[in-house]
Amino acid sequence: MKFVQYYLDCLSHASYLIGDDTTGRAVVVDPQRDISEYLSDAAEAGLSIELVIETHFHADFLSGHLELAAATGAEIVYSSVAETEFAHRGVDDGEVLSLGDVTLEFRHTPGHTPESMSIVVRERPDADPYGVLTGDTLFIGDVGRPDLLSSIGFTRDELADKLFDSLHNKLMTLPDATRVYPAHGAGSACGKNLSTERSSTIGEQKATNYALRAPDRETFMALVTEGQPPAPGYFVFDAILNRKERPLLDESEPPTPLTLDAARAAMADGAMLIDGRTPEDFARGHLLGAVNVGLEGRYAEFAGSVVPSDVDIILFVEPGYELEAKNRLARIGFDRVIGCIDDPYGTMTANPEQTARASRLTPEEFNTRHSELDQLQVVDVRNPGETADGTIPGAICIPVGQLPARSSELSAGVPTVVYCAGGYRSSVAASVLRQRGFGDVSDVLGGYGAWQATTQSA
Repeated sequence: MKFVQYYLDCLSHASYLIGDDTTGRAVVVDPQRDISEYLSDAAEAGLSIELVIETHFHADFLSGHLELAAATGAEIVYSSVAETEFAHRGVDDGEVLSLGDVTLEFRHTPGHTPESMSIVVRERPDADPYGVLTGDTLFIGDVGRPDLLSSIGFTRDELADKLFDSLHNKLMTLPDATRVYPAHGAGSACGKNLSTERSSTIGEQKATNYALRAPDRETFMALVTEGQPPAPGYFVFDAILNRKERPLLDESEPPTPLTLDAARAAMADGAMLIDGRTPEDFARGHLLGAVNVGLEGRYAEFAGSVVPSDVDIILFVEPGYELEAKNRLARIGFDRVIGCIDDPYGTMTANPEQTARASRLTPEEFNTRHSELDQLQVVDVRNPGETADGTIPGAICIPVGQLPARSSELSAGVPTVVYCAGGYRSSVAASVLRQRGFGDVSDVLGGYGAWQATTQSA
């Protein structure tokens, strides 16, 4: 058996290639949208990708099932209860598929979504399970959240009830030595306590996973429905789009270079300018109206949190990163990239009246400003799980992904300081407020941790 886990750090997303060397037959499970790595690895191993298997309708990324099917002729596989606009094969609970010696057993495990399923992998039909691909049903250290809006028509409690049964009747019945391979790891908004580990075993999860250690159904349901992080705004968009026919991604085609005049004309019609540089470089100088979402961080996730899914997008990136920025947005289905600023630094140099600096305060500078200004508006853009451990006194708590919808709760004419945990999200949030007409906006270097350390040492 050939078994490969692919891990995409910026989306905390795991996908898998499983092949049988005796027959050359292979499948890909939960693929990302840019598929070149699967194709090259399969070709190098002498494998033919015959099936593209989805454990459920993903909400946090746009899956590559259509791209892989078009490139290989593979059949797309979902649970038999899933409904799609495109042709696919539905597999029943308990159905077994043979690749040769390697077999795949499908177990319906609803709870995270109604159509969720897991895949038990055996190296031979009569062998104990090698592992189980659990999708978003069981994570390392957590279980899939049952409250996402992608599960339209089902309540949070209905899905939590189904999730309890799926875990205890379908997954925990596997031998303790069975390896657990989930679709996501730490950082994903599909759960609240995901581990940085990328695999585990059923036995380890029985012993350590807080949700599996719940003594009864009621306790379990209470545990898994409370304290979940806010879902990024693009989740519902992707959950719906993953069911649909849609254009295919050409991951080799770079975005079109745009002059500043062309970009400004598009922005006047509603396009948004995303600056993918670091917060530090953005602060030194950027084009007016730009929103800063750095490529070095969770670029697609935060772009999808603050940029609507129905607007055109213009990119400003370091030269050479244009294609990466376009493809990373395509991973969440944000395909409306109409171009990138040509010669970005030359453009800013030639048009100084259309550029600005961004104010970033050290914790000491923030404390001074806080004590001198009675009207200072302080905004904490961390998630509720983070703010529960403490905030700067008087701060208004609005998670960064909710800021576009809730900016009216703030006063645009009042000096504003934004902070997060380290400085990445606060730069995103501060640029969103400036783009929305807030005149005096700063963020705090080092975030809450740096402020807390400064305050404690004072």
